[in-house]
Amino acid sequence: MNLVLGATGIIGSHVVFNLLQSNELVIAGKQKQSDILKVKKLFSYYSNNYQELFDRIKWIDIDLLDIYSIETALENVSCIYHCAGMVSFNKKDKIKLYQINEIGTTNIVNACLNKNIKSLCYVSSISTINNLDYKLPLNEDVFWKKSGKESDYSMSKYNAEREVWRGIEEGLSAVIVNPGIVLSPGFWNQSSSVLFNTCFKGNKFYTDGSSAYIGAFDLSAIMIELVSAKKFGSRYIIIENNYSYHFILSEIQKQLNKTPPSIKISKLLMKLVRLASQIASIFTKKPPIISSTMINSAFNVQIFSNQKILAFTKRQIMPINQVIKEICKIYLSEKNYL
Repeated sequence: MNLVLGATGIIGSHVVFNLLQSNELVIAGKQKQSDILKVKKLFSYYSNNYQELFDRIKWIDIDLLDIYSIETALENVSCIYHCAGMVSFNKKDKIKLYQINEIGTTNIVNACLNKNIKSLCYVSSISTINNLDYKLPLNEDVFWKKSGKESDYSMSKYNAEREVWRGIEEGLSAVIVNPGIVLSPGFWNQSSSVLFNTCFKGNKFYTDGSSAYIGAFDLSAIMIELVSAKKFGSRYIIIENNYSYHFILSEIQKQLNKTPPSIKISKLLMKLVRLASQIASIFTKKPPIISSTMINSAFNVQIFSNQKILAFTKRQIMPINQVIKEICKIYLSEKNYL
């Protein structure tokens, strides 16, 4: 039996779909207030028999900070896909980030050891492969070197990774995946999918930075492939390739029938906007729209290596421009613009 934690998120819902497509039994872990209908909608993008697949899911509410609810959920489970986590770059969320990402993962690892779970796949992030002094493409052997520019999110995920490594040393069969920015249809108001809303409005701006990307469907399929091959005691960067933000924004906007961005923003200008947003937040009582972490990310130029995962997987990873094309078709259909 497979347990997928974070099953109503972008990655978790894709893992659930791929497992069900392979006739695997799935328990889907979620928060009590999570909207499971988003998962059914996602299934409908990929399959005509989405209702039948959706009906086969056994849903369970799990609190990552409650070790007893975790251990109860692990009854009759042999494999866990830990896709649950929190993403935020708001300083006010610092405590919650560490609770969910670090302490929550600690609880999962301990429960796996106590219950003799056969395998764990933990979803981390490329943000934990952090070394600003490293000039070559960042790979799985490049470990954390703190620079002072790290976000609370990346530090919480790095600490969570350390807990998984600790579990591996204590006998847990686990594999860690470090995906780049994950692109997915649906979930338009959360995580990276917000990009499509931004571009649909006709975004005019871009920066010189770049990042690494992967389609959610490919990511989830490769995760399952790694577990099936028992590639434990290791971690894998899972990306299709590295792309400039200008390329990504331009591709999305062209597919949405919008003019590509043409105004390059300097780092100085972004810092001035950040200062203005901080001042405005005093009066609006809302978080600043731009943080120092967002600025650092917007101008990042380091690239990541996908050689290790390409040497392993037999899957033909879909090029990101094709991923974007497919997602934009769905986006436009749901906006009634086709």
